[in-house]
Amino acid sequence: MIAQPNRRQFLSTMAGAAIAPTIIAADTKPKKLGYALVGLGGLSTNQIAPALQTTQHSRLAGIVTGTPAKEKVWAEKYGIPEKNIYNYETFDQIADNPDIDVVYVVLPNSMHREFTERAAKAGKHVLCEKPMATSVNDAEAMIAACKNAKRKLAIGYRCQFEPYNLECKRLAREKVFGDLRMIDAGFGFRSGNPNQWRLKHALAGGGALMDVGIYALQACRYLTGEEPSVISATEVKTDPVKFKEVDETILWNMTFPSGVVANCNTTYKFSGVNRFRAFADNGWFSLEPAYSYHGIKGRTSKGELSFEDIDQFAAEMDDFSRCILEDKDSIVPGEEGLKDMIAIEAIYKSIRTGTEVKV
Repeated sequence: MIAQPNRRQFLSTMAGAAIAPTIIAADTKPKKLGYALVGLGGLSTNQIAPALQTTQHSRLAGIVTGTPAKEKVWAEKYGIPEKNIYNYETFDQIADNPDIDVVYVVLPNSMHREFTERAAKAGKHVLCEKPMATSVNDAEAMIAACKNAKRKLAIGYRCQFEPYNLECKRLAREKVFGDLRMIDAGFGFRSGNPNQWRLKHALAGGGALMDVGIYALQACRYLTGEEPSVISATEVKTDPVKFKEVDETILWNMTFPSGVVANCNTTYKFSGVNRFRAFADNGWFSLEPAYSYHGIKGRTSKGELSFEDIDQFAAEMDDFSRCILEDKDSIVPGEEGLKDMIAIEAIYKSIRTGTEVKV
């Protein structure tokens, strides 16, 4: 029997992210904003912290963790001073720390709202992992909190900085193959540990759809440049014990105002689902794998696509830092996360009611 990869192994065998070039005078150094990571799980440990060692405008300045044993390990590895180390109870003291400009929320989904609001109140800009929240209401509250505090909010949609995804977005928007007509998109993997927080509804808010299905949803939205107008969905659950609290497999269809139809799926049960293909009047283009950390591959009806494999996390953080330094809007603001939550709630509503939902 071939062992199935866990979520981290599955993703880290495949993805990349484009750091936009910055022209800097020879006698100057780019300003680096200090980031504090809230939550030191696998994503922070294996992807985000290493990425911060390669960024031009961002640096790892602090950590927030509920596990005391991690404090010393991280402090020694990254040279983090004791004054920049917090736990969830002392987090609000970050307001008095000028070393930290940005709080990157890397916690279970249901905690995103709380720590985004607390970070904004502390006067810090916020980069929050996807999904933005577990409800539309929470997403709206997060946006309001950052606006009221006059702080910027961005969501960790790393694929929107990845060269292959960006090229497919260009092909669609510029109608290189004619008008877009249909999209087939999916992302899933075989979920391992039955005790992980992602299978607990109180922490995750949902299962495969919230975790990885959101990538397929995002792809359809940024390829079309539209929001879905009608959604219908079906849930399949082959293991009702393991996936008692969250969705295991979901198939959904979306119709966009222009007439584009998207057929999507996501799963925690089956491996090898990681792609999209877009069909236009005069050809097609696709990525497979499409959403991984490294190794993305692209093709079109005219041939292969070829781009640099980059660190997507470094790209998204440096872009956010530049937005702060230059006081400009992010391409993945809180409003982008809210639009995904509106569609996700429509998908779940369609499953509950057994009817199509107008968005």
